[in-house]
Amino acid sequence: MSNSDSFVDHVTDLLSLLGPVALRRMFSGHGLYHRGVMFALLDDDELFLKTDAQTRPRFLEAGCRAWVYPRTGGSFQETSYFRPPDEAHEDAEAMLPWARLAAEAALRLHAEKIARAAARKPRARSKAAPKAKARQPKRAGVKAGGSPRPSRRGR
Repeated sequence: MSNSDSFVDHVTDLLSLLGPVALRRMFSGHGLYHRGVMFALLDDDELFLKTDAQTRPRFLEAGCRAWVYPRTGGSFQETSYFRPPDEAHEDAEAMLPWARLAAEAALRLHAEKIARAAARKPRARSKAAPKAKARQPKRAGVKAGGSPRPSRRGR
């Protein structure tokens, strides 16, 4: 099930104090981006915020539940996205601390990903540039086949 337009508008208002937020459709939901990283998602008219090892305990202490999606075979996959507390859904000021936690977690995870990719990237070798093959100069009066060419001067 997709998100209703009224819910998307409500969430956009709730997150307005965080700063610029971009919304992108994805599958049947939406991804929300701040400073170029996805920090939240909307699914079935519910908001879920990104967590990491530093922020997840705050969400768990507040009794928040994780976003799960069904997998093949009937099992479910839990994710790092959690629904903020109900009272945070009331106004933008109540949502702001939760939105900040999610944005900070997303930015940290993005920075870690870039650092891992840079560590895996092979370093440039310091070999000198290979020398170009030296061309043999053509000798005057010799054809490519090796036999002398008659001079035009004597004609």
